[in-house]
Amino acid sequence: MQRKNSFLRHSAHKRRSGIAMIMAIMVIVIIATIMALALALTSQTTKRTTDIYLHEQASLYSKAAAELALLNIAKNGCSNNYNHTFGDAGEIKYDANVTMQYIYTVPIGGCTQYITIHTPEESGSVMMDIAVTLHDPSITSEPIRYFRRTIQKL
Repeated sequence: MQRKNSFLRHSAHKRRSGIAMIMAIMVIVIIATIMALALALTSQTTKRTTDIYLHEQASLYSKAAAELALLNIAKNGCSNNYNHTFGDAGEIKYDANVTMQYIYTVPIGGCTQYITIHTPEESGSVMMDIAVTLHDPSITSEPIRYFRRTIQKL
């Protein structure tokens, strides 16, 4: 009676298909990891781009608030605060708050917040603290607030 030695042949074939299955699983795991990293990077980049856009917009609104506060001083005389909301319905709204201190050698009628100086070159200026805040916090997860201090000649 003769025995057939097919034991070795089938064993090598099974091992080869097992290695192929392990390699296929490893390739799938590597591709899934790369895709997860790409998705995380994409969402982080989108958030960062949105935050940069909102911050730059707040920066530009702070310059506009300074000009509007100077216009308000020219129209109404001395005022210590100026508040303005930028943006209409359907737009992103920002609240601007401008606090002013006047710089004079002698106080001029009606100005209560002033700093006395001794050089006439600096007289007739206003120091503005401008804070611009995002009105709608549902747009981003972090609060957007921009602060600027400037000195303007009257």
